[in-house]
Amino acid sequence: MEKRRFEMRKKRHFRVRKNIFGVESCPRLCVYKSSKHTYVQIIDDEKGNTLVACSTLSSEIKEKISYSGNIAAAEKVGNLIAEKAKKLGIKKIVFDRGGYLYHGKVKALAEAARKSGLNF
Repeated sequence: MEKRRFEMRKKRHFRVRKNIFGVESCPRLCVYKSSKHTYVQIIDDEKGNTLVACSTLSSEIKEKISYSGNIAAAEKVGNLIAEKAKKLGIKKIVFDRGGYLYHGKVKALAEAARKSGLNF
């Protein structure tokens, strides 16, 4: 069952990635989530560089939350990634949900990033 779920997510991710490409003026915000943590990167695909990265393991978030695998933690990650992006002058991004449904942690992260000033 688990292998099938992983394979289906990978198929969805490849299907989404065919159409999403981050450039310097509009980089890609990539989400990965596990049962315990949520990870986010802002990537410039032209150069192959990660511009900003953040997760529930980041020291700024880790001390503020009691459990890192829930929606509240994902919201804090969304706020932090938006703040870090603003410091670099990134305002507009392309959202790559990583093959996950736009629901729960992924939705909370995206909405928090939007409220903090990122446009996508």
